[in-house]
Amino acid sequence: LPPLFATTQEDIENSDLAEAFTSLQYDDPPAILMEQNKKKGNESFIKGKKNLAKNVQYYRDAVNQYYEAFFWAEKVEPVEEGYSPPVGDDGIRLDDIPFYTENELNSYKSTLCTNAATAHMQIKNWGFVRNQSSKALEFNKDNIKAWYRLAKAHQMLQNWEEAGDAIDSGLKVEKENKELLTIQKILEKKVRKARLERQKRERARAERVAKVKEVWKHCKEKNISLGRVSLVSAVTDEEDENEDADDENCWHHHHPHTGVIAQRSMELEGEWTWPCMFVYPSHKQSDFVKNFAESEMLAMRMAQVFPEIGETEETTMHWDFNNEFQCGNLAIYFEVYGTEKDDIIHPESVERLKDQAATMKFYEASRALKGDEGHEMEQFAKLIERKHLHIQRKKWKKKHGSLWAKPDPNDVVRVHPAATLNDILADKRLVIPNFMVTFVLFPENHPAHEKFLKEHKCIGIVNPENLQ
Repeated sequence: LPPLFATTQEDIENSDLAEAFTSLQYDDPPAILMEQNKKKGNESFIKGKKNLAKNVQYYRDAVNQYYEAFFWAEKVEPVEEGYSPPVGDDGIRLDDIPFYTENELNSYKSTLCTNAATAHMQIKNWGFVRNQSSKALEFNKDNIKAWYRLAKAHQMLQNWEEAGDAIDSGLKVEKENKELLTIQKILEKKVRKARLERQKRERARAERVAKVKEVWKHCKEKNISLGRVSLVSAVTDEEDENEDADDENCWHHHHPHTGVIAQRSMELEGEWTWPCMFVYPSHKQSDFVKNFAESEMLAMRMAQVFPEIGETEETTMHWDFNNEFQCGNLAIYFEVYGTEKDDIIHPESVERLKDQAATMKFYEASRALKGDEGHEMEQFAKLIERKHLHIQRKKWKKKHGSLWAKPDPNDVVRVHPAATLNDILADKRLVIPNFMVTFVLFPENHPAHEKFLKEHKCIGIVNPENLQ
């Protein structure tokens, strides 16, 4: 097929005239255009240096010309080592097109990126300086100017540890480089502090990993199921701004907590304790217990928080106007989650954590979204959680047509006050969302209790082990 009628690159390559046809795409060969644009970039940079008015447009022109030179450099075909250009009978070259081996071409590309970084430095585009310097080092690790510019960029961006790494790498190439030694002396204390902080973060993360692994192991041994909710309520910034007021409704009773997880208590001789949330929907109140021992009886804790009172006495809760919150007058429930037979769950429902990796990922994301790991990690975790929420929504819409097609309210299980936390954890119907055992409490004769049982089917009761 003649190249003129080719419709694909493969057709051109299969043609006998492929090389000649391709050369018609450019007025000059890529190698010449590459060198011409580099020369123009150098001239623009020099004009910028000489310009007394400090017109930064010269540097912008230089950047664009270096970029164009790099574009053409990508199209230059390297020659083999020892290549000799064709010559005529008189021994003179038949053309004046420059040629480069692969190493020479990579060095040239590295120089172009370094020059672009230098031009960006003049207009304080430090992010571009970092990017172009890093790109230059991809082609030539021995480019000492690129190492200096990379260190300088990280200094101005206040990335102290990255600046230290660039300085150390550059000094391996040239031990006595004055520019790198000067910046090393300036940043020495900040780099050391940044590295110590990173080591501290790594140790803390290793400790967290060990703790989560221990919790997961304990749950597997006792057949305890863990669950999670979506940590974000929107998949875009615009949606997020419009739904801030609806966060509590979206998360129901499972708003992400302070990061506390189950742990062994040294005060209780290594017994496991759990964070517990007690929710009182009738009065829109709640209590959080940081360490609830597995052997502890629910009634004992309730007696401390809601003691029985005499006829003329009042409860200590300022919101309990009718003195209904007394230990013997409370009905205690937990909701049943994760009854779906497949992986398609409503985004507002509790999703089971199926393995240790998913558990660790969820815990780290919840910490990052609280800002514990800095702003960048917070934004990264938000993107990951938004993607997770988007996939959940997409699956649910595909199966049910709309997010408004919500599942029926969860079934509930009533808890006998004399049951221990261990008795409750042993119930296979329990799924612990967000590492918190969550209970819902109502005064026995309150209208909200009656309404709750109309919406949520009670499917059983957890009795103390000695009554089962």
